[in-house]
Amino acid sequence: MQYSPAHLRIHQFSALQPGPRLIVTGAVHGSETSGTRGIEKVLAELDRGELTIVRGSLTLVPVTNPLAYSKGERNGDRNLNRNLQPSEQPQDNEDRIANVLCPLLARHDVLLDLHSFRTQGEPFAMIGPANNSGDLEPVRHAELEQAMALRLGPRRIVEGWLSTYAVGVQQRLARTLPTERAELLSTHPSYGVGTTEYMRKMGGYAITLECGQHNDPSAPDVAYRAIRNALAHLKLVHETPPPARTDIEFLRLAEVIDRHHPDDQFTRTWSSYDRVSAGDTIGMRHDGTEVRAPRDGYIVFPDANAKTGNEWFYLAHPSTRAITEMLREQPVSPALN
Repeated sequence: MQYSPAHLRIHQFSALQPGPRLIVTGAVHGSETSGTRGIEKVLAELDRGELTIVRGSLTLVPVTNPLAYSKGERNGDRNLNRNLQPSEQPQDNEDRIANVLCPLLARHDVLLDLHSFRTQGEPFAMIGPANNSGDLEPVRHAELEQAMALRLGPRRIVEGWLSTYAVGVQQRLARTLPTERAELLSTHPSYGVGTTEYMRKMGGYAITLECGQHNDPSAPDVAYRAIRNALAHLKLVHETPPPARTDIEFLRLAEVIDRHHPDDQFTRTWSSYDRVSAGDTIGMRHDGTEVRAPRDGYIVFPDANAKTGNEWFYLAHPSTRAITEMLREQPVSPALN
């Protein structure tokens, strides 16, 4: 398929029977194409009549950031998956996309956002926090989100993105002068809001699925299988719903570590979810200070090329949310919005 930077290609299938409204997005980051390939495979099955939407609706956006996709890069002008909100005076490519994407998300109940990552590692799903009415990330349908995450395919589920990002922002502010902040990621916690956070804000529920390493030949199939599992779980198609996985590893992002200097270096090539033990040396600051793991856990999203003042890596540890709550059978279509 051809994807022009001048518009979004949006495919929608609306059944004649009511049901959940699912939207699936790929290539929010232009270099992450496994979701695009998975969506294209589902589209081909729909076009050939091998798959039929029998209730609710399905919206597929194979390439959500076509400028970044055409460049083969993560961003067009900036990161679309940060500070996602409509803008009365759009300043760049991502602002213009947001003015189309945000109203589109708001018209749906469920979002499956397909991504991939730089380093080697197994696929994983990212979910939001437990139900809450707080200011940072209010959530109404955590049980539904958890139930779907258990059925997408990957065994690893991760929570804690936005709250950990917000703590990182406070640490960044504490160690920098106002004149030094121009080169940093935004120093406001809302800058961490992307597609899934915006969807929850609009009253729906959402999952980010990291399908594997960018160039892993199996990643597109992870994306495809997740879409098919979501369709069956939400009963948008006449297929047996997939069972919940029971071998889940449920982790929580706990800390973000920034790169302070261009000469800060890792002690080895890290992959997401490599295990670390308390006291292990993860990296070395430019002045010789060792960066050690404060406790047993996992490295997440290591970025050896991170810009100075921005996220270098995250640390995760087992979540304290009860797996038994996640495994209960849940309805899939509440009154949303």
